[in-house]
Parts: sequence; C-alpha cells; structure tokens
Amino acid sequence: MTPISRWSDIPEFPDEAAEAQFWATHELDPRLMSTSVHEADSRESTTITLRFDPRMLSRIKRIARSRFLNYQSMMKQWLAERLEDEMRKQ
Repeated sequence: MTPISRWSDIPEFPDEAAEAQFWATHELDPRLMSTSVHEADSRESTTITLRFDPRMLSRIKRIARSRFLNYQSMMKQWLAERLEDEMRKQ
C-alpha cells in the first residue's frame, strides 16, 4: 500500500470505480488522520440558559431519541441550520 501523507496527494476522481481502484492500492498515513481530528477547546463553546415550555422540551427530546441523537446536540444543529438560512437571506 502506498501511504498518502498530504491531502493534496489525493486526486479528483471521475467516478466511484476510479476512486475504489485508487484506494485499493493507497492508504492514509495515520499521522495525517491524527492531525485532522479537531480537538475541542473549552473556549469555543459558551454555556447559556434557555427556558422552554416542558411540553415543547419533551417533544424535542422525543424527536432526538427517535434519531438516536442527544437533544442538545440536535438543537444546536437546528440553530446552526437556521442561522445559515438567515445569513443567506441577507
């Protein structure tokens, strides 16, 4: 196997067959993967308090459970998606 040590060494593939053929003979260098993992920094997140109607929160938690998600993570995802929509409108 030929190790890939830089992201730029991965070519653009015309189709999935070409990509499969490439990865059959190449592999990512573990150091490349370890430098790509984002380490969470506690300064990147701020804790806030929101007050919800208990029934609304219960419904949110139910939806999150059905999707096998943590309800707080799902809510952050919803807010991020809505923020992107609002920014596109401006």
